Amino acid sequence: RHSTAQAFISKRLIDAARELRPNAFVAIDFPDFNFKLMAAIRRLGIPIVYYISPQLWAWRPGRMDTMKAYVDRVLVIFPFEEVLYQQAGLAVQFVGHPLVDMSQPGQARSTFLTERGLDPAAPTVALLPGSRRNELERIVPVVSAALPIIRARVPNAQFVVACAPNLPDALFSRLVNDQPDARLVLVRDRTDDVLAASDVVITASGTATIQCVLHERPMVVVYRVSPLTYRLGKAFLKGDTFAMPNLVAGRRGVPELIQDDFTPETTAAEALALLTDPARHAAMRDALADVRQQLGPPGASGRAAEAVLEVITTTGLG
Repeated sequence: RHSTAQAFISKRLIDAARELRPNAFVAIDFPDFNFKLMAAIRRLGIPIVYYISPQLWAWRPGRMDTMKAYVDRVLVIFPFEEVLYQQAGLAVQFVGHPLVDMSQPGQARSTFLTERGLDPAAPTVALLPGSRRNELERIVPVVSAALPIIRARVPNAQFVVACAPNLPDALFSRLVNDQPDARLVLVRDRTDDVLAASDVVITASGTATIQCVLHERPMVVVYRVSPLTYRLGKAFLKGDTFAMPNLVAGRRGVPELIQDDFTPETTAAEALALLTDPARHAAMRDALADVRQQLGPPGASGRAAEAVLEVITTTGLG
């Protein structure tokens, strides 16, 4: 049913492009959908710009040939991507990360924590366990089991869970129910405030890691998928690091606990290392400040728009 709906939408878009003759087609992420569109759009003589490019460099390098055949310019949001696409022979431009503009400083720590019955002076761990149901089902139980281990070493530790919007509280219930005496609160749709109030973050791999970078919050990156998905994906994966802060930095400065390495014990150990070692905490903050600089200055969306206009005026296809 899902593929049928995509095919219907794709046909509608192709028909509209044939009738309206747009000056450019801007594909945004979503390669499984956009790659099927590009050949038809290209046959119409319409320039193609790919913004927030798919991570082909990580796990589908063969699709680079498709990008080279159809895309006039790739607009990337991470600096290391520019080098990889250049090496593959594509016209590419680093425009910066749009989250730089979207990230907010966050409410004052003392106010935010006090309003939720927490102690502003106590060690505070932010939990960002994911934004999709399947992520939460695999990540929440492990993180929940790590919390008593953390509290055994740091008894006054408190926890703030950043809940993604539109997800029911029931998906986070184990974090609450397994720790009835723990100081733990759920906060919905206020990730910037949660990060600004935290000392350390345990976060699912993904966009949330960039939000941590923008707040310069030391983090432990965790992730788990089904065993079959992991085995299939690992066969195609290039490189041995997943977390975006490490990919941007070019080294593994942020701990990554992926699949079998992601256990309550390893999660707690990494979080405790940051909570109890001020030098390690400070060193990671300094490293994350460098990563933040590499994400580019504000104005990524404006630079992307300018690049699209430049492609329209220089290709002669529009």
